[in-house]
Amino acid sequence: MKTTRLIFLLLLAGFIAGSNAPAQSTAADTNAPAWVTRPLSLVDCLNLALSQNATILKAKSDLQANYGIVIQTRAVALPHVVASGQYKRTERSAIESFPVSTIPQLPDQNWNAGVQIVQSIYEGGKMVAAIRAARLTKEQSLLQYQTVVQDTLLNTRLAYYDVLLAAQQIVVHEASVALLSKELEDQQSRYHAGTVPHFNVLRAEVAVANERPALIQARNNYRIAKNNLANLLGYNLPRDIWEDIPLNLSDQLEAKPYQIDLPQAIEQALASRTELAALRKAEALQRENVASARSGYKPTVQVFAGYGWYNAQFTQPADLDHDIHGWNAGAQLSWDIFDGMLTRGKVVQARALYERSRTDVEDMGRQIELEVRTAYSQFIEAREVLDSQKTVQAEAEEALREAEARATAGTGTQLDVLDAQTSLTQARTTQIQALHDYAAARARLERATGADMVQTQNPKS
Repeated sequence: MKTTRLIFLLLLAGFIAGSNAPAQSTAADTNAPAWVTRPLSLVDCLNLALSQNATILKAKSDLQANYGIVIQTRAVALPHVVASGQYKRTERSAIESFPVSTIPQLPDQNWNAGVQIVQSIYEGGKMVAAIRAARLTKEQSLLQYQTVVQDTLLNTRLAYYDVLLAAQQIVVHEASVALLSKELEDQQSRYHAGTVPHFNVLRAEVAVANERPALIQARNNYRIAKNNLANLLGYNLPRDIWEDIPLNLSDQLEAKPYQIDLPQAIEQALASRTELAALRKAEALQRENVASARSGYKPTVQVFAGYGWYNAQFTQPADLDHDIHGWNAGAQLSWDIFDGMLTRGKVVQARALYERSRTDVEDMGRQIELEVRTAYSQFIEAREVLDSQKTVQAEAEEALREAEARATAGTGTQLDVLDAQTSLTQARTTQIQALHDYAAARARLERATGADMVQTQNPKS
């Protein structure tokens, strides 16, 4: 088989693989949103995940809920305004009367109303701790939300690479089946011409049959990868889609240069990772909880002022419209001299939780450093594997050409040709797998170092 024929078959297989997906998704295009009917780049998918991914949407709701906790925490330091009112009517027989006739009887109807503002001015440090805790809770919630976003974007990038890998695997295995089928036809022609035994035909048939399951598996991997990506993008699949969903990608697996210094990467991770920053906020929160718990040892002081109305009790005849009203103001102090060791227990608990939070911060720092080192090692492995495959495919193609030439000249065997075809398929498979692993390892390394997962257009070189 000539090299030109080999190139033609590869191009034909790529054309068939590229043209099948749109044809299968045409029926569902009318039910698909606009972003599904157009080719999506990696940046497009990341932006869609930011706006539609269920995990991110739930994280937004959690963020809003935590802001509600911030408001509740801050409430202890703000004044409270209370309005009250009451109306009561009592049966005459249940009202005690004075024996002296000159003293008017109490009325059987009573009402009162008032409004009062109460402000705590000292609670043993609890108010200051509450204000700080509110700020820390808000900052921690935002960091936790950012962590969810970064993890989801990483998963989206990996899912995008998986779809590209699966699509390329289909092309490779279709080309391999085409090559082996062509070899089968050649051996059948030679058998009918009486130049080769029937054994050569059987061997070629077995080779084709052995390659078809790999093609079937590649197509299945492609379907699963697209479904996984669509789920991450928050796309509700129409019920009339059975197999291949209408999702087309525009990017390709590429090995863009990426250089990184491990010590700097670890330093960047410890400074940028939102998980570690959130734990530092949790540590500070636990420290404020210790101060809040210790406030039970100290007195509380409040001031209040208000205005009240109530009906007169001793006017004759009793008249609900006759009211007495006026201002009132004052201060109150309370101090639990002994509360049954309740405050002591709270302080012990708060201190223990604070010490645990400090341990969590130290442990997370070590875990992040381990994650960076592991991701760096995996990236180096992926890069070395990719470098080792630069010339393998060309060499495998040349080996196949020479094996076919020798077989045609009678100096080689059919087994040599089949082995060369198998080696070429393996080389192509290893090449696209290496490209995928390189892109995935880089994405994981960027996530480990705390880099922005959206910034994929300008790689650091």
